[in-house]
Amino acid sequence: MRAVCVLGTGLIGGSLMRAAARAGREVWGTAASEPTAAAAVADGFDVTTDTDAALARADEADALVVVCVPLTALEAVLRRVDAVAPTCRLTDAVSVKVPVADAVAQFAPRTRFVGGHPMAGTAESGWPAGSADLFAGAAWVAAADDGLDVEVWRDVAELAWDCGSRVVPAAVDEHDVAVARISHLPHLFAAVLASVGAGEQGDDLALALSASSFADGTRVAGTRPELVLAMCEGNRGALLAAVDDALGRLGAMRGALASTGGLAATVRSGHEARMRWASTREPLEVPVDLGAPDVFAELRELGRRGDVVEPVKR
Repeated sequence: MRAVCVLGTGLIGGSLMRAAARAGREVWGTAASEPTAAAAVADGFDVTTDTDAALARADEADALVVVCVPLTALEAVLRRVDAVAPTCRLTDAVSVKVPVADAVAQFAPRTRFVGGHPMAGTAESGWPAGSADLFAGAAWVAAADDGLDVEVWRDVAELAWDCGSRVVPAAVDEHDVAVARISHLPHLFAAVLASVGAGEQGDDLALALSASSFADGTRVAGTRPELVLAMCEGNRGALLAAVDDALGRLGAMRGALASTGGLAATVRSGHEARMRWASTREPLEVPVDLGAPDVFAELRELGRRGDVVEPVKR
């Protein structure tokens, strides 16, 4: 199994290290601060704050380098990649893909890059929040644009499978449109819902009465604001389209409530959509010949159908 170098050991990077190690991979990583590195070392992991040393080791071992830093920190990390391991196998776990692909093309253009995005997380953050089970059963997006390195694509897929995830291929622009609707918009809705529920300062009756519907709907509002800002503002164009769609539906719902008192169209549409979501929880696993000349077109179509790639036996 290919060794893994993880740059950034917060919730996602820390969980990835734990899952990769449990799968039997050699894994090491970097942290942004000495206390985080010390906490990881105390848990038995090889983590340093010396990014150049970690990358030099990755270059020598031909490891897969996984960037797990916020979008705002990406440029600095990619510059070090280009300086120390310029032709390495590279992937990432950032929640947007077009800006990452653009940044890699600008700051680390010689790397063998295939974007990735494990669709997993919690409202907690940092190394202590990590878990080897975080990715179990989760969708893990592997970029499937034409011209990518098939060998590195396999590396990314195998890492995802080792972490217990389902591999969903997608073009980077289609990924960003999709996550704007099912990840970034929910973060904004959670923020609005939490604010509406809280009401005026000093009047906590509504909060005292709140139960699971409010708790579930506002869970991600507990995420550190800087992390939410990085991913949402980094996907501005796609998120604006999702917000416009939501506002149109809210406007139609308000008009119906004000004029007739009826909410049937909104409630039934939402119920049907939720049932469609439930039906996607057990996707079809499809075998893919990674040696086929049009493999990435096939992978993109597979992802659009909601299917996943059947794991390849080593």
